[in-house]
Amino acid sequence: MTLRFGIYAGGLAGDQFGNVTPGPPEQADRITAALDELHGEHPFVVRGYVLYSDARGGFQEAPPQPWQYATAHRKLDLVVCFHEPGDDLTGWLAFLRKQIRDYGPVLCALQIAEEPNHAGPGGNGGYPQVRQAIIEGVRAARAEVDRLGLAVRIGCNSTPIFDPAQEFWTDLGRRGGREFAAALDYVGLDFFPDVFRPIAAESLEAAITAVVTAFRRESLAAAGIPATTPIHITENGWATGPDRSYARQAEMLGTVVRLVDGLAGELNITTYEHFGLRDSYSGQGDMNLEFGLLRSDYTPKPAFDRYRELIAEYSTPA
Repeated sequence: MTLRFGIYAGGLAGDQFGNVTPGPPEQADRITAALDELHGEHPFVVRGYVLYSDARGGFQEAPPQPWQYATAHRKLDLVVCFHEPGDDLTGWLAFLRKQIRDYGPVLCALQIAEEPNHAGPGGNGGYPQVRQAIIEGVRAARAEVDRLGLAVRIGCNSTPIFDPAQEFWTDLGRRGGREFAAALDYVGLDFFPDVFRPIAAESLEAAITAVVTAFRRESLAAAGIPATTPIHITENGWATGPDRSYARQAEMLGTVVRLVDGLAGELNITTYEHFGLRDSYSGQGDMNLEFGLLRSDYTPKPAFDRYRELIAEYSTPA
């Protein structure tokens, strides 16, 4: 089985406290050049984020105008983050429909909310209506895509869940029922092995395999999502920084992609997306700002060339 590869095309991220840290501004021409070099003529996915909230503030797009990077060989995976503190989902559903109408021709996927199972940095779990926003959002997006006749996959995601009861996915399945499961084209997994929790070298491959396998057999099963619904690895990376070498980042990338490819047939994994293209702000002493394959000045780390090699080796044919 072969994978479709992709990457978050920006550098904007948060520090260890969840604060969005301004670094050197994004440069669209350098992003385009790096993407072209990275995947060549292999089909590729550019991951971008937009934020929905009735209250203004914070970033609205990351990277800015992510749809500009969709080309003949690239499509957009657009994540619509849910930052609405209220109960009324009318505006949320209208916003989702608008994204589909505006960017449908360049979209390959629309993800409804981001990491809604937790309320920490990067997650939407702190907003009380996020679960209902996923259920209603998936249904509304599915209907809009079908109405317009677009080939856009509709999905949602989470981070790994180690709760044996799988409360998050069990609740989504209870709320959404068969209609929700049937409306999903994929489910995404964000995971960052050996980043926030160190893993001993001798246990690394087993730990990665266990997390991805449990996502299929425990998390998605708890929601009644069938094995025929593909898994996308929607975020994965290994941060550099103090005592975290560039060489190790390249090695980790190769290990994860090799293992994911090996599990793809058994677990129905079709897509792998790296987080991210560029560091938010290199050399600040905070690993959370150094997930990129490029430094924040767009010079490459060894992992950039390693990812290019992996795409050439494991990618879905052009």
